[in-house]
Amino acid sequence: MNFGDAIASGFRNYVTFSGRAVRSEYWYWVLFSLILGAVTGILDKAVFPDVETDAGPLNMIASLIIFLPSLAIGVRRLHDIDRTGWWTLIIFTIVGIFLLIYWACLRGTAGPNRFGPDPLAGKP
Repeated sequence: MNFGDAIASGFRNYVTFSGRAVRSEYWYWVLFSLILGAVTGILDKAVFPDVETDAGPLNMIASLIIFLPSLAIGVRRLHDIDRTGWWTLIIFTIVGIFLLIYWACLRGTAGPNRFGPDPLAGKP
């Protein structure tokens, strides 16, 4: 999956919490989120120079727009490694952040699992 496909898939499946998301889809979405945050942050400083906080109005709108797709793609990424989406809640602990990053780097389970068929079936 390339960058454009991952972004399109993220918005197309913005509230789909079932199924599986491959590593490339997840990490391209993370890259898109970081780029979007940087761009809206720069635009906020240029358009609203009087705003004292780091989170200006454009950045907040962008964050709201990508919140649900980010949550959904994170849950689908956990499904790819055969973990339930409830593991997302572990992010509220300090150790949990590192555990979720580690899990996001793992290759998904080969073949179908309880969350659906292998999205990489038949691909190298």
